[in-house]
Amino acid sequence: VQLQAFGGGLVQAGGSLLLSCAASGRAFSNSVLGWFRQAPGQGREFVAAISWSGSTPIYADSVKGRFTISRDTAQNTVYLQMGSLKPEDTAVYYCAGRRATVLTRYSSQYTYWGQGTLVTVSS
Repeated sequence: VQLQAFGGGLVQAGGSLLLSCAASGRAFSNSVLGWFRQAPGQGREFVAAISWSGSTPIYADSVKGRFTISRDTAQNTVYLQMGSLKPEDTAVYYCAGRRATVLTRYSSQYTYWGQGTLVTVSS
């Protein structure tokens, strides 16, 4: 399974950005796709996760109400729509996958990782 994240860039505070994660390889039924982020000098932080079947996603409290995770099974792509961006959202964003149906916030439980895309939010 290969994951490739796209869509990072520079945006002003209050703006929006759409990240995409293209998945290829084995079929993704019974899988979970998630987004994590890592700010400079910080550990990797959970952002959001969704099952390939489309069950109710989960979010970190810090992004709830501002970010939306979704997936397009026909395109094998997971999206992270980010809105009301804040400077503290600045980080490298990674998509990750696991072969399971249970959503989890723990990065150690994800097997597959994309290369990351940098999001910079200016104040």
